[in-house]
Amino acid sequence: MTHRSDTTHRTDLAVPTPRAPQAATTTATPGLTDPGTPGTLDAFAVSSRTLRALASTEPTPEGTRLVRDVRRSKRLLLLRAVLDAAPDGPGGETGERWALLEEAERQDPDAVRDVLHYPATGVWAEETLRRLHAPYGPAPDLAHLGALAVAAALRAGIGFKTTLRPVNGRLVLPTLGLLRPERPGPLALTERSWEAADVVPLHPLPGGRASLDDLDPYRVGPPGHPEGGRLEPVRAARRLTPKGHKRWDIQWSGALTLLERYDSTRAEEVGALLRSVVPLAGGSRSTGATLPAAAGSLLARAQPPPALAATLVHEVQHGKLAALADILTLHTADRTPRHWAPWREDPRPLEGLLHGTYAHLALAGYWQRAALYGARGAWAQHARVRAQVAAVLPALRADPHLTVTGREFVDGMARAERAMDELPPPGDQHATARRALDRERRAWYAAHPELAPSRHG
Repeated sequence: MTHRSDTTHRTDLAVPTPRAPQAATTTATPGLTDPGTPGTLDAFAVSSRTLRALASTEPTPEGTRLVRDVRRSKRLLLLRAVLDAAPDGPGGETGERWALLEEAERQDPDAVRDVLHYPATGVWAEETLRRLHAPYGPAPDLAHLGALAVAAALRAGIGFKTTLRPVNGRLVLPTLGLLRPERPGPLALTERSWEAADVVPLHPLPGGRASLDDLDPYRVGPPGHPEGGRLEPVRAARRLTPKGHKRWDIQWSGALTLLERYDSTRAEEVGALLRSVVPLAGGSRSTGATLPAAAGSLLARAQPPPALAATLVHEVQHGKLAALADILTLHTADRTPRHWAPWREDPRPLEGLLHGTYAHLALAGYWQRAALYGARGAWAQHARVRAQVAAVLPALRADPHLTVTGREFVDGMARAERAMDELPPPGDQHATARRALDRERRAWYAAHPELAPSRHG
């Protein structure tokens, strides 16, 4: 059995992402030659085997490949829509910058793909498309396309000449860093500009391909959270000092070490699906967050390695489920907050409950593996998180808004939760966690009597 895509996931920005490139122009989209990547989201088919594997949250090569391919196709369609909607068209300034991207792609396709598929590029593209279609409001930042083209050309090593205008004395080049011109005004750029100018490179995190991005102006877009429903503000930290970068290096290395020790397949998944980490300001309420527009990015506060490892496991699941929801309809519910979620104080819509349960299911599995390796306090963490997941799965499975595919997905989550019985925590930790959760649930419904199950069937 295969499941074909039949809807477009609602992003937090409510951008009209197209299903296929428009035919009004013959300009090619860089990266459309990505091997194995369908040209439209409708072209994806998901086998029941892959759906079950994704439902379990356990990483598999097929699931990881599907997530990456969906992200690539969606990004290319979005960039195509920006180019088609740009007022000056292929023959104007936008077209010239696109031509530079195409020239760079002919020389080094991988470098151009990395620039176009960089997480912050998605935030820029969605916001730009929204502004292009909005009759009022801020003008679209089409000049940023020039920064993308220059970054791609520099990375591809081709000769070029172009002029861009820095913003507030800075010119950010995605995936590379920023240039600080000597004088205000337009900046003439060539293939030698990166070596000749005063530059601040993007900080690479140790042990992988992820970068610590405290530079890109689009690293955090309009506030939102992937769990759906109520949007929560996230505020990016300002540019870090060398001491701040070193702190992140230590915490990041420690978190990866723990992941590789306790759950090597999840460590590999993090490496495959995460491209950038955006430090959050110290006052941010969230320890971690993801934005659907910035696929492949984690927004996180600095935190000790054990907490950061758990944040990585948790947030990567949101990205996986967002990609799946881009090609499959899992439910038809609206965004009305009506569900109890034990990890939140506020009621959640079905979308939020589904996302939260999925991420916590992965966390329960991670803490179970960590406990089996002797990690201190891991059994208690596992028992608490698993009890939370088990408590809300019946409500998810019974929700009439689930589609047939969505019900199959939630059933797969339930099977994965039950399979944890094979390696239970010692003593009565699980029972103790369930009793504590029952008390929390009764208190929550007492505070929200209008949402009590008896009133909603």
